[in-house]
Amino acid sequence: MQTFNVEGMSCGHCVKAITQAVQAKDPAAEVRVDLSAKTVQVQSSLPADAVIAAINEEGYGVSAA
Repeated sequence: MQTFNVEGMSCGHCVKAITQAVQAKDPAAEVRVDLSAKTVQVQSSLPADAVIAAINEEGYGVSAA
């Protein structure tokens, strides 16, 4: 499981947008978003840079935790 720090998340829409962005690249990905901790955990065959790129495309600042 990869963990990322994500800035700018504040609501359920953010959770949905990030989850869909990652799953668009890997439909089998498991995505867990923690709004209060501003983290996203991803279980995926994608490399970390691809996950970061998918989240960045949605307009969120992201870095590996």
